[in-house]
Amino acid sequence: MPLIQKLAEKNPRLGVGLISGTSIDGVDAALVEVYDHGFQTKIELLHFLTHPYPDGLKNRILEISTPGKGTTEEICQMNVLLGEIFATAALKVIRGAKAAPESVDFIGSHGQTVQHWPQELERFGYKVRSTLQLGEPSVIARRTGILTVADFRPADMAMGGQGAPLVPYLDFVLFRSSEKSRALLNIGGIANLTVVRQNCRLEDVVAFDTGPGNMLIDALMMKLFDQSYDDDGKVAQSGSVSQKLLEAGLRHPYFEQPPPKSTGREEFGQHFLEKFMAEANILKLDNNDIVATASELTASSIWQSYQKHVMPNGAVNELIVSGGGSRNGFLINSLKEKFQDTPVRPIDDFGIPSDAKEAVCFAVLANETIFGVPNNVPSATGASQPTVLGKICI
Repeated sequence: MPLIQKLAEKNPRLGVGLISGTSIDGVDAALVEVYDHGFQTKIELLHFLTHPYPDGLKNRILEISTPGKGTTEEICQMNVLLGEIFATAALKVIRGAKAAPESVDFIGSHGQTVQHWPQELERFGYKVRSTLQLGEPSVIARRTGILTVADFRPADMAMGGQGAPLVPYLDFVLFRSSEKSRALLNIGGIANLTVVRQNCRLEDVVAFDTGPGNMLIDALMMKLFDQSYDDDGKVAQSGSVSQKLLEAGLRHPYFEQPPPKSTGREEFGQHFLEKFMAEANILKLDNNDIVATASELTASSIWQSYQKHVMPNGAVNELIVSGGGSRNGFLINSLKEKFQDTPVRPIDDFGIPSDAKEAVCFAVLANETIFGVPNNVPSATGASQPTVLGKICI
């Protein structure tokens, strides 16, 4: 019996989800028991961990992710290196759950994004959208002995979509409700928002990247304090927000774009950091104030996006927050002030640790790929139609 058919006949299936996000902290790995498929999907998270990158690797990834940087030689080698590291993370989470690799049915790997160009460009008479995630899935499959699904974004782009966001499919499957409307906010390097209204259909889902999440904050913490992140937002809480710097940041044209839209380091990476710091230096701000203002930029851009693109169709009943930013006290307090009567709840309340959501998502997306189920959300990505995402390595 063909392997994929054999997997499809199992219920439940055991899968691993892998991702390294725009914060480039390491590989998030989730071991998930997946029941059924499609809109009947149910999951149980068995184990989660973050496998850290070797010292110095984050900086190299940042370097080759900067437009105009990185040789084809280094990108080629990095693809294989990251495949090895992702495979190590997969085996580590499996063994951490005291399971055996041969008991796992599949791996879903997002990889590490190094370039994302969702806007349509013309090249030699062809219109193209492009994205590049490293972490060679053939290496993952060979090192683990487990069928691996990867490279999820290009299929959506081939249908005219932006290849992002992809998490809204998980949001719809797990969080749709006949009783309430929900907004799901993930604050990773980039912040993204999914709105699943009461009795929502998949085609009614609204989702988009709101702008920077932790990306600018983390970069400033490293530059100004030689720390990788602002623990609980303590530095931001000790500073004051500069309205002038905040307004300058909010003038970025991305914030005025209507959905569908997605973004990354190309918009809010090194170039944005340099402009932000230049303006802060003109204003003679101290370091704590700069971090406070960057943190408020994240919260304000989320709130403004909600006001512009969600509120016209009515408020939601609760905001469910995940990602590293959910542990930043400054961000959460600012969001609670803005959303006022709308409860702001961590996704942990629903049995999924905040850091685990995106890894869980890629286990679910891989499960759908195995069944041949379309797993993009065209209303979120702008694709012309639903399509099956991912490439399978056996």
